[in-house]
Amino acid sequence: MKFPFGHNLDRSSMKSVLFWLVLFFPLLVTAQAQKEKPTVTFEQLYDEPYSINKLFVGFQPLYGEVFATNVNSGFGIEASYYQKDKFDIKANFRKTYSAEFFDYNRNASLKDQVNYTGVNGAVSDKPTAFAYYEIGGTYHIKDFDQDSKTKMVLYKKTFKGDRWSSMVPLQADNIPCKVRKIYGARLGAIAWSSTTDLSRAMVKQNLTNADLKTAAGKSLVSTYPYFGQTRDLNVFGNIHATNVYVGGSMTWIRNLAVSFDKYDDSVDDGIMTVFLDLIVAPQLSLDGVTYQGEQYSTKAIKTNSIGFRAGIDGKFNRTLSWSYGGEIGSRPSVKGMGFYALIKIAFPLFGTDLNNKVESFGK
Repeated sequence: MKFPFGHNLDRSSMKSVLFWLVLFFPLLVTAQAQKEKPTVTFEQLYDEPYSINKLFVGFQPLYGEVFATNVNSGFGIEASYYQKDKFDIKANFRKTYSAEFFDYNRNASLKDQVNYTGVNGAVSDKPTAFAYYEIGGTYHIKDFDQDSKTKMVLYKKTFKGDRWSSMVPLQADNIPCKVRKIYGARLGAIAWSSTTDLSRAMVKQNLTNADLKTAAGKSLVSTYPYFGQTRDLNVFGNIHATNVYVGGSMTWIRNLAVSFDKYDDSVDDGIMTVFLDLIVAPQLSLDGVTYQGEQYSTKAIKTNSIGFRAGIDGKFNRTLSWSYGGEIGSRPSVKGMGFYALIKIAFPLFGTDLNNKVESFGK
């Protein structure tokens, strides 16, 4: 093929040209589409990061925790209170719905007791349901606001159904706002209890059932006969911990509302906190285990009284909303079994400023 200005293209060259056209065509279309993006004007309705609700109470219908001591999942209740720019307090309770949903080691212990107690194949202690309690406060070392910018998605009520799900929503960038920042010092207490797999703990610590002994020095058996077979005796036990934590946090708060000329009003009212804590357990105990009516001490199993965690919490400054949270770290627990990772979601989350007073005038 001969092109103007005397250039010739053979078949190989034409393939190269077509390849580059196909490669760059989407970029050209995208660039053209970007040029055609509409401009919007907006009016700031309010920008008040200090005007947030004082009290938030949320129900957590589901949380999930990968905990080396006991994998568990269930429900919880969480509340937080903000005293102006001085301090805030937070309380949390979590518990499993049942052994099967989802309290892994408690469920395994109960199954052993149902299936093997009659053939002396299970310890007879009642397994403890996983339960977690926490209360703590954050003192605001520094509470201030700064000029910042945010992004907001442009939305219309007409964007519904398939139209909204199939489109890439536009965003308004560089909207000026105030962001409130809080540097905090954290202090609190935690109490939790759970069933744990002592057999796995002993393997990690190079121990055996023989290291668990009665007051008279009798060792726990490692195996038991089962219809002509020899099976290992699984040992489950209950653990109880009372912890104290101290740490630091940083919080970002935006409370902004904007009115766009061609789109619906939009808000950015997020409250996000990241934190890092050192955890110490002044009280950490493993119950003894009962087998064939005799009590065996668990003192040989080592525990670790020091832990840490890093986490994030977020919510929105609305009367009815939702919140999220996550943690990762190592709890004081049986040595080698402290690692945990937690995800939790609260819905609904109720928020109130605790101000129900209104002005009244006589006629």
